[in-house]
Amino acid sequence: MAIRRALISVSDKTGIVELARELAHLGVELISTGGTKTLLEQEGVPVIGISDVTGFPEILDGRVKTLHPAVHSGLLAVRDSEEHQQAMKELGLDYIDLVVVNLYPFAATIAKPDVTYEDAIENIDIGGPTMLRSAAKNHAFVTVVVDSADYATIVEEVKASGDTTLDTRKRLAAKVFRHTGAYDALISDYLSKQLGEVFPEKYTVTYEKVQDLRYGENPHQQAAFYRKPLAGSGSLATAEQLHGKELSYNNINDANTAVAIVKEFSEPAVVAVKHMNPCGVGIGENIFAAYKKAYEADPTSIFGGIVAANRPIDGATAELLHEIFLEIIIAPDFTPEALDILMEKKNIRLLKLDPAATVNVASHVVTSVEGGMLVQDSDAYSLTEVDLTVVTDRKPTEAEMKQLLFAWKVVKHVKSNAIVLAANDMTIGVGAGQMNRVGAAKIAIEQAGDQARGSVLASDAFFPMPDTLELAAAAGITAVIQPGGSIKDADSIRVANEQGIAMVVTGIRHFRH
Repeated sequence: MAIRRALISVSDKTGIVELARELAHLGVELISTGGTKTLLEQEGVPVIGISDVTGFPEILDGRVKTLHPAVHSGLLAVRDSEEHQQAMKELGLDYIDLVVVNLYPFAATIAKPDVTYEDAIENIDIGGPTMLRSAAKNHAFVTVVVDSADYATIVEEVKASGDTTLDTRKRLAAKVFRHTGAYDALISDYLSKQLGEVFPEKYTVTYEKVQDLRYGENPHQQAAFYRKPLAGSGSLATAEQLHGKELSYNNINDANTAVAIVKEFSEPAVVAVKHMNPCGVGIGENIFAAYKKAYEADPTSIFGGIVAANRPIDGATAELLHEIFLEIIIAPDFTPEALDILMEKKNIRLLKLDPAATVNVASHVVTSVEGGMLVQDSDAYSLTEVDLTVVTDRKPTEAEMKQLLFAWKVVKHVKSNAIVLAANDMTIGVGAGQMNRVGAAKIAIEQAGDQARGSVLASDAFFPMPDTLELAAAAGITAVIQPGGSIKDADSIRVANEQGIAMVVTGIRHFRH
């Protein structure tokens, strides 16, 4: 068989004129529609209109033009079926051997901040997906192309043998169904959100591959990085890498955690992360002061970690960052001086990402389980002082309240059971991922050492026993923030009152498994 006839209709016209010229030169008859036909005619490429094939005009503002038996019989006919051959002959129909189609830009349309519902609906392609699916189904005989990156392969194979190989047609058909599946997923998601359907009966998501990764969490695991088609500009998936080697699976997980934490702060802040837990968080009057606090919080654990800042990195801060081994530095920008300093290290990854570019808007978090997945809203709850209830005789001082709110922003992102100690606008102790709350408190207090005296403590969930408060009192901690809600709250409140500890409850917990 050979490719004799091609139908070309594209919204994204990248490379289409060059492809059409090559095909015409190879003797392929070209059929086209609308703007694609006009472009090819302007470029001097011989082409016939779809109405010349169907014998029917394009109608309804172009909504109906390729939805016709003369098109779909040419795509779906089984070429080695005598019955199909006879039907085509009797009806005077001809085969279409190659389809080159891409779809109305639905994603780009709904990404516009002022898009109307009517504009979104108008940009749902009907004829395009129908032709793609028909051609892909019949890939034993028909070649279908949806991606301009595949144009060169088509030309090369047609030049070599007059047709494409079956392996190529299978690969392109699979690509088409992935493409139309993703297209439909975006449409269904958009319409579901318009209707306020949070958890519909079918949950369909789509992502685009950013890159293959060298390996996954461990070297024996394969992995790749994908992003949502409409990922926000303040997300790691859209960060610009300025320097350094490729990100790894673990780098991406850690960096995502660092970005999530630094988003919590409006003042200059720096977050250091190791194994998806913060090892140091600091705020200050500028990014230099904030980094010094984040570093001093845990000079040991920050080594080989990820650092995220919510202000540009200047030369002075870069000098400090350069002194230790770091995997990644994330910031809204880097001054030329800072880049010169940091780029002296060949492998360090520098990512340009502004955490303030998108706010913490609630979105879905998807977690895989064997045979299924869990879907929930992201934990975007933001606490203010007015949300707190003082449950002890002593109220926190203004200084203590500032540190309590700071610690609460951090503990929200620490693996449960979680305890965070804070003082002087920095974390001084982090107890993460323990099987009981006392264990987490012991780790945080031990890390803080003498700094624990006069500090504040945040707990991601309530105290089931007063033992954590007893540890806090022994360490000299003066104020505590926790969700409350235990049947033994009274015991913890009693210990706090006996020890002169101020305690506030939030009424909300932040489990993080």
